[in-house]
Amino acid sequence: MRALSSGPLSYDSRFDSFSASSRSCSASRPAVRQPCVLCPVSSSMAHPRTHSCLLLVVVSVCVQRVDGVWPLPQQLVQSSDRDPLSPLRFSFTYGTDSAAQTGCSVLDAAFNRYFSIIFPDSTTASGNVLRSMWAEPQPFVVSVSVKTSGCDGYPDEDSDESYTLSVSEGQAVLRSVTVWGALRGLESFSQLVYQDDYGSSFINKTEIVDFPRFAFRGLLLDTSRHYLPLHAILKTLDAMAYSKLNVFHWHIVDDPSFPYQSRTFPDLSKKGSFHPFTHIYTQSDVMRVIEHARMRGIRVVPEFDSPGHTQSWGKGQPGLLTPCYKGGVPSGSFGPVDPTVDTTYKFMESLLKEVKFVFPDTYVHLGGDEVSFACWQSNPNVRKFMEKMGFGKDFTKLESFYMESVMNMTAALNRTSIVWQDVFDYHERIPQDTVLEIWKGAHYQAELSRMTKAGHRVLLSAPWYINHISYGQDWRNSYAVQPQNFSGTEEQKKLVIGGEVAMWGEYVDATNLTPRLWPRACAAAERLWSNEEKTLNADLAFPRLEEFRCELLRRGVQAEPLFVGHCKHEYDGL
Repeated sequence: MRALSSGPLSYDSRFDSFSASSRSCSASRPAVRQPCVLCPVSSSMAHPRTHSCLLLVVVSVCVQRVDGVWPLPQQLVQSSDRDPLSPLRFSFTYGTDSAAQTGCSVLDAAFNRYFSIIFPDSTTASGNVLRSMWAEPQPFVVSVSVKTSGCDGYPDEDSDESYTLSVSEGQAVLRSVTVWGALRGLESFSQLVYQDDYGSSFINKTEIVDFPRFAFRGLLLDTSRHYLPLHAILKTLDAMAYSKLNVFHWHIVDDPSFPYQSRTFPDLSKKGSFHPFTHIYTQSDVMRVIEHARMRGIRVVPEFDSPGHTQSWGKGQPGLLTPCYKGGVPSGSFGPVDPTVDTTYKFMESLLKEVKFVFPDTYVHLGGDEVSFACWQSNPNVRKFMEKMGFGKDFTKLESFYMESVMNMTAALNRTSIVWQDVFDYHERIPQDTVLEIWKGAHYQAELSRMTKAGHRVLLSAPWYINHISYGQDWRNSYAVQPQNFSGTEEQKKLVIGGEVAMWGEYVDATNLTPRLWPRACAAAERLWSNEEKTLNADLAFPRLEEFRCELLRRGVQAEPLFVGHCKHEYDGL
C-alpha cells in the first residue's frame, strides 16, 4: 500500500483557502517583523556567538505552523503583524460597557482557565532564562464585553453564541451578546496563540466574526454499557468546549445497568447498577457534571430510554416490565415496560418529575427505539388490552399509545421531548414541538425529508456513530456529511436544528474513550459550526485538524493520531 504523501499546506485565512507549499519557511506562520527574539542585539554581535544566533534565527523562522482555528470561524482575517505575549504582562479584563463584570462566575472562571491553557509553562526554567536574556514584552490585555449578563443561568436552545474578536497591538477586544458567546470567543483566542521551540508565545493581528451554523451540536456518551467514572465525563466536557460542541447527551441508563441514583426510586441503582457503591452517579455527581458543563456553555440533556432498553430498570422496580410467556405460562424472563397497567404511568410520571428537578435543561430524551414486540405478543394480558383498545395485532399501536402518554407527561412538565426516529416511523401522534433524532443507516436524507415535511424539528446522528471504527482516516466520512443536503424546501431545511456525535459503550470504557473520541469527533464539530461551503474539502482541512490534535495533546486530551507525524507534547501526561 502506498502511503499518502503531500507537502505541507499553508492556510490563508484572508481567502478561506489553502495552497500547497514547499518545505520551506513559507509553511510557517505569516512572515513576522521580528523573526528572532532569542538573541539580543548588542556590540557583542561580532563575537563568535554570532554564528549560533544566526542559526537560532533560521530555526525560529522556519518552524512550520498551520494557521487556523478549529472549528473554522465564519470570517477570519490575519496579518503578518504579531505581538509577543508574556504571562507576567498578560491579563483578561471586562470592558467598561460590559453587562458582566468581576464576580461573573462563568467568565471569571474562564479567564483563569484560559490563562493556564495559553501559558501552561509560564514558570518553567526556559521561560525564566528567556526573561533574563530579553526585556519583557509590552502589556497585552484581552477586554471582554457582553451585552447581557446571564452569569448565573444555564445555556439553552436559544442561547446566542456569536462573537467578534479583534486582535491588535497590545490588546484584543472580544464582544458578544451573551457569556456563552464570550466563551466561544475565548476558545478561538486561545487557539490563535502559538509558541516557538523555545517556549515564547505570540499572537498575530486577527479579525474574527463568528457564530454557529447550528444551535444543537451534541455528543452522546453511553454510561450504561460501561460505567464511565466522573473524571472521564468531565474531561470529555473540556474537550467538547475546545471543539465548540454545546450539548452533552447523557445516555445515562440502558439494559445493562442503571447507574443513576434516583432520590425517588433508590432501588433502581441499588439493584440495577453494576455495583451499588462504585458504579453509580450520585445526585452530587450529577450536579457536578451539570455545573462543569454550564461553566463551559454546555447543556446536559439526559436520556431515560423506554419502553425498550429497560432490563436494568426492572431489577429495582417490580411490576414495571412485561412478563414474557412460553406455552401459556410465565417464562421467568421480562420484556419492555408494561404499557397496559396504570402503575407504569404513575412510575414514569414520578421519575420524569425528578428528572425535571435535577436536570435544568428544557429538553429530555425519551428514547423509544428498538422495542421488541415478542414478549408483548406472548403475554395474554397484553393481547387482551390490545383487543380492548382496538389495536388488533398491530403492536406498533401499543408502543404509540405508551410513547404518546409519556410525551404528554413531558409536555405537562414544560419540557421538550427528543425521541429516536422509530417513534415517527410508527406513525405516532407526536406533539409538534417534539424533536426527532435520526440514527438509522445510510439513507438518512430520505428521513430528513419525511420528518421535516411533517413539520418536526430534527437532529442528525446517523452518520456520526463514531463508536464504529475502521482503519485509516475515517474522520473524513464524518467531515463529508451535509446535514441539509436533502430533498425539501428551505423552510424544511431550517427544521434541521443540528446533530450529534454518538459514542455507544459496547466496546468503550474509560481506558479508550478519549482517543476514540478525539480528534474524530472534531470533524462533526466543524460541520455543525462552520460555513459548509468553506469546509467541504477534507484535504484542505487536514493540516488544521492535525494542528488542533496537537493542541488537544498539549491540553491533556489524549487524542489519537490522524496519520504519520508527531506532536511536540505527544507524551505529556503519559
